[in-house]
Amino acid sequence: MLFKEINFNYAWGFPQKGLLTGLDFRLKSSYNESINMVKITLKTLKNRVQKEIKKTDNLKELNAIFNKYLGKRGEITQILRSLEKLPKTKRVKVGRKANEIKNFLSIKLDQKAQEIKEKLKKETEEKEWIDITVPGKKPLLGYLHPLTQVRRKIEEIFQAMGFSVVEGPEIETEWYNFDALNIPKDHPARDLWDTFYLKNGLLLRTHTSPVQVRYMEKNNPPLRIIVPGSVFRHEATDPSHEFQLYQVEGLMVDKKVSVANFKAIIEEFFQRFFKKAVKSRLRPDFFPFTEPSFDVGISCLICQGKGCPTCKGTGFLEMAGAGMVHPAVFKNSGLNPKNWQGWAFGFGLERLAMMKYKINDIRLFRSGDLRFLNQF
Repeated sequence: MLFKEINFNYAWGFPQKGLLTGLDFRLKSSYNESINMVKITLKTLKNRVQKEIKKTDNLKELNAIFNKYLGKRGEITQILRSLEKLPKTKRVKVGRKANEIKNFLSIKLDQKAQEIKEKLKKETEEKEWIDITVPGKKPLLGYLHPLTQVRRKIEEIFQAMGFSVVEGPEIETEWYNFDALNIPKDHPARDLWDTFYLKNGLLLRTHTSPVQVRYMEKNNPPLRIIVPGSVFRHEATDPSHEFQLYQVEGLMVDKKVSVANFKAIIEEFFQRFFKKAVKSRLRPDFFPFTEPSFDVGISCLICQGKGCPTCKGTGFLEMAGAGMVHPAVFKNSGLNPKNWQGWAFGFGLERLAMMKYKINDIRLFRSGDLRFLNQF
């Protein structure tokens, strides 16, 4: 340290009694030189620290400068601690000077720290600045699939007419899919469907009609239900055919139910669905589970019944299959056909959607093409 060279049990400023005057003079000279050295050292440190503070541009380096000079083991701190070896009058003088420099540097460090913080804040604000007056980006919202929209509309219309919406399994047994619907194994009508058979003896249902039997087994008439759901056919896809389709089955059973009731309800449905006056037409047809059977047609929405290529000049478009429930189906469901009668129908959601939205290719519904789906 600065004072070790002249610290030999001598009271600074006042020579011990009995010592020679010449020695006293030399000690006073050494003492004055030491004081001057302290002042020079403090001044040098002050200049050096100021330069280092000026050069730094981050808080980490600034903290290192503080620890180097003003920390517990800093150079200025060590000088202040060594002042205790000075006589009181000189200690006060040198101590005042050292504290002035310490306070001066503390202020400079604080100012530099504030300057760096403001600079960082400004840079951050410029980088993360948001103009709150700019209109926000509108989030992209999804759309209900057209088949979902059609299904919901169908359910809404029939529920308004007193029908309940029920569902059934898509994986069926041969009994419910064929036998219970009056299609025994040796019946030629079974060849009408190319069926997906599963390894466990079950199959993917080819129509929603099995739910008729399942529902009548557990529910007593009178009843009105519709059954929307997927069906599966083993056939090639083209603009008018798909291996997976959506069907809606309808069933009404009561003591006195006639074709006239069916015609009135189905016409009301078509008018509400297409939101325009629609005429219906029933023509004889064949289905094993209905007797009599008929296909349901409606007046062409393109030509308004006048005849065009879409309806092949007939003025009508085939929309569904229907008929009076076959007595064998009632028996297989546990009901006496002498006490109950009813009608049933089935039509495809895709066909209804294609007619409503003028879609010419059934494959578009499952294409995943947003150019098509975003239109709905």
